Amino acid sequence: MRQWIEPCHRELSIAAQCELFGLPRSSYYYEAAPESPENLRWMRLIDEQYLVTPFYGSRRMTAHLARAGHEVNRKRVQR
Repeated sequence: MRQWIEPCHRELSIAAQCELFGLPRSSYYYEAAPESPENLRWMRLIDEQYLVTPFYGSRRMTAHLARAGHEVNRKRVQR
């Protein structure tokens, strides 16, 4: 929706345009936080193993990472 709102519109403010679209103004201004380097590292490790063993669930993936010397919580693997 953000691409449809014109911030420099002469007649309609951003608030009015958001109201027309049924979009809260906070959603217009929202910017997602970037992933942390640690999270990116975990995702890369999990993705690499998933390509080899796509049938691993979170428990097996956690055990695999532990055997490889990485301390990771099962909840992080699930996320």
